[in-house]
Amino acid sequence: MRKIGLLAAGSLIAMTAGAQQEVLHPKDTSALHPPAGSKVAIVEFADLECPMCAMENPVIEQAVEKYHVAWMRHDYPLPQHNWSFQAAVNARWFDTKSKKLGDDYRDAVFADQSSLETKNDLQSFTTRFAQQHGVALPFVMDPQGKLTGEVKADQALGDRMGIHETPTAFVVTEHGYKQITDFKNLYSMLDQAEAGRQVASR
Repeated sequence: MRKIGLLAAGSLIAMTAGAQQEVLHPKDTSALHPPAGSKVAIVEFADLECPMCAMENPVIEQAVEKYHVAWMRHDYPLPQHNWSFQAAVNARWFDTKSKKLGDDYRDAVFADQSSLETKNDLQSFTTRFAQQHGVALPFVMDPQGKLTGEVKADQALGDRMGIHETPTAFVVTEHGYKQITDFKNLYSMLDQAEAGRQVASR
């Protein structure tokens, strides 16, 4: 069954690679601004169990490193995915230790996504990740429900925007935003955003 699942995921990636996303006209644009101290940022809504999110994650990561822009990652776990919501909660817990650790966990989940089929697989993976990074996992990850609430708040924000697929991402500046409908264009979009910022600052 696992082999069939992996073949199906591979077919999905092959069919959708290079495909452009439908342009979204956000009903709520409150998230589409750079954080304080940044002029340009990437705002992304992603699902840790989404094959397309896993495929585009290193593309965004490399662009962030090259252009030194902020990366605002929002959780949008899809209902058809059986472990993505828990993975988002786990990532939030690692965030409480350090934002870098939380992002490292997200990147690691994406990198090993094809081997994670069940919540038990995710739990084993998370335990190993914590051990490798010298962190002790609590017996209960989110006893007060605070982290769950944060993930649900991101979902609600995505719903208000009209998001219905992942990854949905935008290049945002102080002057506006543009959706990344084809990740092959991300570098040129960042070039344009940087050029526009420099013109506006003159």
